[in-house]
Amino acid sequence: MAIADTRIGPAGDGAAAIELDSLVKRFGSTAAVNGLSFRVERGDLFGFIGANGAGKTTTLRILATFLTPDAGRVQLLGHDVVTEARAVRHLIGYMPEHFGLNREMKVAEYLDFFGAAYSLSREQRTAAVTDALERVRLAEKRDALIGTLSRGQQQRVALARVLVHDPQVLLLDEPASGLDPRARMELLEVLKDLRRAGKTVFLSSHILSELEDVCNRLAIVDKGRLAFCGTLEELRRRIHSGRPVYVEVTDRVEEARTRLAACAEVESVEPSGRGLRVRLKPDVADHGFLAERLVAGGLRLAVLREETAPLEELFIRLTSEEREKP
Repeated sequence: MAIADTRIGPAGDGAAAIELDSLVKRFGSTAAVNGLSFRVERGDLFGFIGANGAGKTTTLRILATFLTPDAGRVQLLGHDVVTEARAVRHLIGYMPEHFGLNREMKVAEYLDFFGAAYSLSREQRTAAVTDALERVRLAEKRDALIGTLSRGQQQRVALARVLVHDPQVLLLDEPASGLDPRARMELLEVLKDLRRAGKTVFLSSHILSELEDVCNRLAIVDKGRLAFCGTLEELRRRIHSGRPVYVEVTDRVEEARTRLAACAEVESVEPSGRGLRVRLKPDVADHGFLAERLVAGGLRLAVLREETAPLEELFIRLTSEEREKP
């Protein structure tokens, strides 16, 4: 259900969902955000990644109009978050990491209260609450007391709260924090549904494994600065042109390790399960020579497969490289 406020201007045609240009925010002598620039397109499920203290929450609070930047420009769907804050608030749904839920209220009552805060009529609120609960897969819990719900269900109630006014952009700060694996997976499935429904989802997290399979693009921040922005595949190409290769031989594993480590094209060889994980040097893309070297040494090859570096490893390598720069 679309809910419009005719008193605010529409989103700018062709404008990005979110656009940051040289954003700076200081707290005393500390620059929490230091020259941050990137763009989030409409319909992205965008991961905003960084260690604790990297500037993620500060950036989200600026996007949500709760903080004013010290320098730079931030636009959301073509609206300036400082000079057009009121318009921005009608276009976003902001879910902070720590949120309050009235455990004594029924789910539908809680959501109806927030619908009223957005000046929706009773008829609009009824439809909006139903729609929000269906979107987060909690329609059967509308009459349940919030205090009786599981942690994961309460997290989805909090998400439903920011959907009541049908925002175009969702700003979510660590939404899966504290959830068990099943509840986290359920929440991420809901976020994918929201993207398919046309929402732009801006998802901040330091739990990198939860973003790998859901985000189509991501930005990595380190100490308030942008370290990377793009797709996961672009990040892999930037960090290493050749992917890790898993090698398994039928026996003589140590001999295989020694032979492969001696190859000029190999950067490192480490034990991995029953086999070896071989990392090629940055300018090496073809790993066929690994099999040739093993067979030439009389070793019997059981498994040879290219692997995908996990996001956690890419993040560590990227931020380490950034910190080593002069």
